[in-house]
Amino acid sequence: MVYGVFKALIATLSICAISSGAFLRAECSIDTIIVNGKVEHAPRKGMVKVQLIYPKDKIGESGDVTVDDGSFRIPILFFTQSRAPFLNGAIPAQKCARKPKTIVVLLIANDQEYDRVSLDMAKDFQKIEPSTYVLRSEILLQGPEGTTPMQ
Repeated sequence: MVYGVFKALIATLSICAISSGAFLRAECSIDTIIVNGKVEHAPRKGMVKVQLIYPKDKIGESGDVTVDDGSFRIPILFFTQSRAPFLNGAIPAQKCARKPKTIVVLLIANDQEYDRVSLDMAKDFQKIEPSTYVLRSEILLQGPEGTTPMQ
């Protein structure tokens, strides 16, 4: 009887410890890149898309936003872990230095690309918090000439 109670107590404590995340710990952070700027001659239903490109031209995270009053701000989250865990969940020689090399910003409307800017992570961004990068200066995208500016 005592053995059965003891066994149930151990099982309950084990389930609580595992579900509380006591054995799980995130060693790498999730960082944020914030891209902001303006659009001159913004097309109707214009959208700005941001794509993160990693070394060896590996395409990463992306985000987009509809142009509002000729300006935009897009935060993109990216995971800094550069190695995937093994199947059993163990993480071998984990590295937390994964960062995009290039950030591509596109102005698109009706499946047509109007402008494209490629930004260098090292030159065009600055770290303002331990896990947040922002552009050193706003970018300006150009819509089609003759388009009435959005009001």
